[in-house]
Amino acid sequence: MSLSVSPDLLAQAEAGEVAEADFIATVRDSLPYAYSMVAGLTGQLADSTAPFADNQVEPPSDAERGQLLRAMASDAIRGSLERHFDVRLAFMNCHRVAVFPVGAEQGAAYREFTSMRAQLLNQTPELRSC
Repeated sequence: MSLSVSPDLLAQAEAGEVAEADFIATVRDSLPYAYSMVAGLTGQLADSTAPFADNQVEPPSDAERGQLLRAMASDAIRGSLERHFDVRLAFMNCHRVAVFPVGAEQGAAYREFTSMRAQLLNQTPELRSC
């Protein structure tokens, strides 16, 4: 499943620019697992002194995994989520999403999370087909 776009939003897109709030509402309604994961991680980050908050639990089904993959793979969706929640997203595999404060891209925690080394160390045989 991709985004479930209302006729009104499709008409808005056909006429020109799309309001980001309308796009985010479509993402929230179409990809509720992905949206709620980013929202929850953003809340965890706000309530913590940690440099980031991340998910390490596999999605309950392929449907939820698909939502997460679609959200993280789309520049438009991912960018809109980052602007909406005022965070920087990092994605490691089929379920490991992290939220960082905006501007953290130059910091050690972000660089480590997004490093080739971290990617390799995070691999397991169970995740090869995710």
